Amino acid sequence: MDFDDQLELEHLLFTERKCRVCGQIKSLTTDFYVTRKNRTLLSSYSYECKECTKKRIKSKKISNKWEYPDW
Repeated sequence: MDFDDQLELEHLLFTERKCRVCGQIKSLTTDFYVTRKNRTLLSSYSYECKECTKKRIKSKKISNKWEYPDW
């Protein structure tokens, strides 16, 4: 039995990642943002999916309702 016959390209290239926030397994290239210029490295992609990132940004955003201070 040859080891090379059992090994496929999909085993070497990780195409899915588990989001650290929601815990779902999603596609690495479509559901995660690229955080570094070198897209060939797996560490170039974030560990938080796009949907969780959008929710986090919206929850932290200061409301557009600005008022003058009461001096």
